[in-house]
Amino acid sequence: MKITLVRSLARSAMFELSNDTCYRAPAPYTVLLDGAEVLQGDTNVFSLFSLEPDHAYELAVTIGDETETLHFTTAKESFFVDASRYGLVADGETDNTAQLQAALSTCPAGGTVYVPAGTYRTQSLFLQSNMTLYLEKGCTLLGGTDRKKYPILPGVLPCCDEKTEHYLATWEGNPLDSFAALINIINAENVAITGEGTIDANAQNGDWYQNPKKKTIAYRPRLFFTSNAKNVVLHGVLVCNSYSWTIHPTYSENVDILNIRIRNSSHSPNTDGIDPEGCKNVNIIGNHVHVGDDCIALKSGKLFMGMKLHIPCENVVIRNCCLSRGHGGLVIGSEMSGGVKNVVVTQCLMDHTDRGLRVKTRRGRGKYAIIDGLVFRNVIMDGVLTPFVINMFYFCDPDGRSDYVQTHEALPVDEMTPKLGSLEMENITATDAQYAGCWFSGLPEQPIDRVSMRNVNISFAENAKPGQAAMMCGADASCKVGIHAENVRKIELHNVKITGYEGECLQLTNVGSFEED
Repeated sequence: MKITLVRSLARSAMFELSNDTCYRAPAPYTVLLDGAEVLQGDTNVFSLFSLEPDHAYELAVTIGDETETLHFTTAKESFFVDASRYGLVADGETDNTAQLQAALSTCPAGGTVYVPAGTYRTQSLFLQSNMTLYLEKGCTLLGGTDRKKYPILPGVLPCCDEKTEHYLATWEGNPLDSFAALINIINAENVAITGEGTIDANAQNGDWYQNPKKKTIAYRPRLFFTSNAKNVVLHGVLVCNSYSWTIHPTYSENVDILNIRIRNSSHSPNTDGIDPEGCKNVNIIGNHVHVGDDCIALKSGKLFMGMKLHIPCENVVIRNCCLSRGHGGLVIGSEMSGGVKNVVVTQCLMDHTDRGLRVKTRRGRGKYAIIDGLVFRNVIMDGVLTPFVINMFYFCDPDGRSDYVQTHEALPVDEMTPKLGSLEMENITATDAQYAGCWFSGLPEQPIDRVSMRNVNISFAENAKPGQAAMMCGADASCKVGIHAENVRKIELHNVKITGYEGECLQLTNVGSFEED
């Protein structure tokens, strides 16, 4: 057993057990801090809170007869800013937006804004550079329900030269006016949010879910939003009841999302869990996500943003996460016009999501819409309806069902054509699948380059019911389909076992090279 310090902040720290299990530790364990028991855990990732800044600690973890120790030192803290001194009222009704914002805005560089236990009603808050927001156990930041009290972030800010534009707010991949999030980090760096508290958007008690796709004054806010930010940490907290996408970093670098819990109703519309968009160097580790849409979705904007900026979402690590009940476990797209590359997913548990690995794109995403370097390794899927879906005919957007998007006749490869490169899946176990084990649909004019699967076991539920494996026209309801593949240059299957399927296991059309052993 080995313990790794993933992140140490001034008053909290996160650790990870090194092993091959998915999300859950091999056995329950006990954690001692300086000789005193502080935690009993059963997951590969755990956190400690209420630590002293700039303090050296000895950590010991015992599993069975084995004990491993680790020494670590917390980060320094320049000032401790108790937000209650700014006049907070913890009754869940009084509007505390101005008081909380005053504490955040006046915190000296390197300081911590501390919010004690209590329920604090608030609208949008904006964090500045070089600070930490610490939410104490029992603390809840509760979102207000009146959309007119939320500021609007413009989608486009014009420059004085009348040529340059700055893109701020986004809605589903386009720069459109949207309400500010509950928590915002914009043009800032070195910012952390941590603690055992809760950020509750309280969206179910407003009108946010009524006509959710319609612009009402502005588009719906996110719960947590970054733009043009660097070195951002979100750690430990519970976030719930989001207005729309829950955690939405955009065009930011070095973003760590660590050991948080996301809880949105399974009936809440478009409440994705974690959606990095056009971000670089993202670590998503130890999180438990239960939402009403995709659990984790990697994005890079629609055509305008992709062609204008061509900034990919790249260098993403997703590890030791539990992804539950969403439409997809890990999803790429469909807003991916800037491209998505270098993504490694390991040791994740997917629990009764509709799909496991889900790649969705379509004609019209553009020439920079390239997905490449995806590695999906050591993952368990339990009750996932279709474990693997790669779909280049995704019928999203107003023209999604048009002949241009949906025809299976080859069209010219041009500036509007997306591309899928290499995708590798290894050491995967999927049980109780229903619709299909794998559904791979590339474009006839731009086939998927390569799909490699090694040590993959897929079994179907005995009482499986039919459903649509991929959201594309012409994909009728299916049940217990082994592998459906069309327009793929190369498929490699090494020790791939599929049991419980019906009919022919392999349904291959226009597959250039096929290897199986």
